Amino acid sequence: MEILMTDRSKSRSGPQIHAEPSGGPAPASISRRTLLKHVAAIGAGAALSNGSLLAAMPRVESNRKRGRIDVHHHMLPPFYMDLRRSVSGIGEMPIWSPTKSLDDMEKSGVTVAMLSLAVAGVTFDAGEAGRSLARKSNDYGAQLVTDHATRFGLLAALPLPDPQGSLIEIEYALDTLHADGIALLSSYGDKWLGDSTYAPVFEELDRRKAIVFVHPTGPRCCTNLLPHVPATTTEFLFDTTRTINSLLVNGTFSRFPNVRFIFSHGGGTMPVLAHRMARLFPQELLSQVPNGVLYELKRQYYDTADAANSSSLSALVNLVPSSQILFGSDFPFLSAQATASDLMHSGLPGKTVEAIDRDNAVRLFPRMRG
Repeated sequence: MEILMTDRSKSRSGPQIHAEPSGGPAPASISRRTLLKHVAAIGAGAALSNGSLLAAMPRVESNRKRGRIDVHHHMLPPFYMDLRRSVSGIGEMPIWSPTKSLDDMEKSGVTVAMLSLAVAGVTFDAGEAGRSLARKSNDYGAQLVTDHATRFGLLAALPLPDPQGSLIEIEYALDTLHADGIALLSSYGDKWLGDSTYAPVFEELDRRKAIVFVHPTGPRCCTNLLPHVPATTTEFLFDTTRTINSLLVNGTFSRFPNVRFIFSHGGGTMPVLAHRMARLFPQELLSQVPNGVLYELKRQYYDTADAANSSSLSALVNLVPSSQILFGSDFPFLSAQATASDLMHSGLPGKTVEAIDRDNAVRLFPRMRG
């Protein structure tokens, strides 16, 4: 497959906002001071471096020659792993390398993987250290795209608790690195994506008609609610729903309609709660969703990472058009083969499976055409 590479040049000087960067503390399980110390240590100078009805249906095999496009595929750069290992209590991470990504892609029929920084991303308000870590991560990902132009794309990290730094990184990532989109977390400290602090960032992303991939995290409020139950089990999925609600009630979806959101894991718990969210939407905030709650939910995109099983997929396809569903694996936490197998046995029509595997992403990412 040949991928058409597009050239985007700078059209104007970097966007500016006048407010000072807002606070967004690190997750509660990690000392912010400790985290900043380690970020500063590794990031210095980085800115300068480069059972249901579906289950009963028959298997459908997609066309492997046309290849899957994986929109939920993580990279774990060595400097990022050094940071994580240096902070206690942050949890185990899988071993990753570009070769491991390419091997899993080959085994799973994935032609192109959109790389994003693994969970935690740039989650802290670290000033220059946070900006440096985002820059170093994006340079690393862009180099992988350069080295493997037909196999990888890049969803660039932002230091979102720092709006001014995020605006600078948007310009660099999209104009200089030609990233395919932006990757954000569902929450930062005690703020979800609809928070007014982030409005200047979404205004710029809307101007650029950017694709924004949203990965969940454990919010500060709820990381350790149940002993022995990690946040990844349920809280990640609820946090996706929280941030979707935040984008609804604060009018982010309706005010910035050119931003194309991709929500991980089939939208978390949102497909099950969507009609309840619409029915109980605050009457005094209806102006924030002039076209209605369900309208906004149906036009966003959702990936299939750990959500192509019959129960999750049934809820999702019952809510949104199949044109809004994209293949996602969550590699290296899961092999792409797991999602591929679930989709092949999902009972969805063959053309729908092919669209989820590839065609919907081709429509969304311009350089995949051809």
